Amino acid sequence: MPNAFSTSGSRKLTFKIATRGSPLALWQARWVQENILEQHPEISVELLILKTTGDRIQDRPLSEVGGKGLFIKELETALLDGRADMAVHSMKDVTGLFPEGLEISVIAEREDPGDAWLSPIYGGIDDFPQGGIVGTSSLRRASQLKHYRPDLQIRSLRGNVITRLRKLDEGEVDATILAVAGLKRSELEERITEVLPMEWMLPAIGQGAIGIETRIDDQQTLNRIQHLNDQTTWDCLLAERTLLTELEGNCQIPLAGYCVLNGDELFLRALIADPEGESILHYEARADRKDSVKLGREAAQWLLNNGAEEILKKVNAAK
Repeated sequence: MPNAFSTSGSRKLTFKIATRGSPLALWQARWVQENILEQHPEISVELLILKTTGDRIQDRPLSEVGGKGLFIKELETALLDGRADMAVHSMKDVTGLFPEGLEISVIAEREDPGDAWLSPIYGGIDDFPQGGIVGTSSLRRASQLKHYRPDLQIRSLRGNVITRLRKLDEGEVDATILAVAGLKRSELEERITEVLPMEWMLPAIGQGAIGIETRIDDQQTLNRIQHLNDQTTWDCLLAERTLLTELEGNCQIPLAGYCVLNGDELFLRALIADPEGESILHYEARADRKDSVKLGREAAQWLLNNGAEEILKKVNAAK
């Protein structure tokens, strides 16, 4: 298989980063690019900007057209056919399974994992009017929101951060929910009305973290990026993503999970919800740092034993 990196004569060795073309995706890819070059000024790093299926389909919720994998498929194809050496992802968009030959090899330090409430007219959610319209395409957010405020109307809202903010400002919806990390990285933190409490709005698995996907055993690329890996974030996401994999979840399932490290102990909170918010299963557990995988499996098994199977059947039947 050909590799994307190249060199000829005295030219620098060149590596290519596959990325989506949204402003946030480009920010993340350029952040990785700059941090690689800071550590390895002897090489060249270029961006390969691709339009994914998820970017093309904007008129339907992701849950109806295939889920979060639609945001990474074309990037993974570029890795497999050698056009790129690495792909940069928001870890909340990365599904539990990978094409043969690929892996997430680096996860950078996590930004704020929370969900932000944005309502320029009404302010915080507790001041939001009965029957108000909230725009979100996330089943996870919608189900938890319906559970907390069953009076609200949920309307599908697709597009990148800028597009969704424009639709909010134009009055298509009265409020929306976006990741705090994405707003911070887009320098739009001032648009946040309220950061929703995790007590009732648990974030997406991996939310706030940037991951780098590479070909397995591509040591030449790994040598240039391994300094970006944050071990604490890696250990926490290993627990979260084990939960994801065990439940075979993506954005088609209202699944949430968040893990933190206290000393040498991991604390994982997990949730799966009925799409209508009628029932929500919560699970919390702790484990030694070295037992990330065991912790994620334990959480998944508890959820499955206590009603998650029925929720998954309901979700699948509705597709």
